Amino acid sequence: MTDNHPITPPPELVHQWINEATEPFYVPTQAARWGADQELMACINWLYENGWGQAVDGLRDARRPKPPSLKAQALCHLESFAGSIKTLGMDSDLIRRALESLPN
Repeated sequence: MTDNHPITPPPELVHQWINEATEPFYVPTQAARWGADQELMACINWLYENGWGQAVDGLRDARRPKPPSLKAQALCHLESFAGSIKTLGMDSDLIRRALESLPN
């Protein structure tokens, strides 16, 4: 690669992705993620350098949200099945309480 664009992945990283690829879109997906991470870091650095450091956590949280926990996913699925569970004579409240008692 002879492209000097600041968000061009290094050749070693591209070769690594090619070696790791298990599906056709793996390399483009990794490249897009890498480029987005580079841009986010450039924005974060700019914020720090220009006195906006207090905005960094908010920016990072907004642009890289954490996926819901397994507990949150289970509670969401339980809500969608609650009616069916009651129809079967089971207690969805018991399952909900058990899930809610688990740590995140």
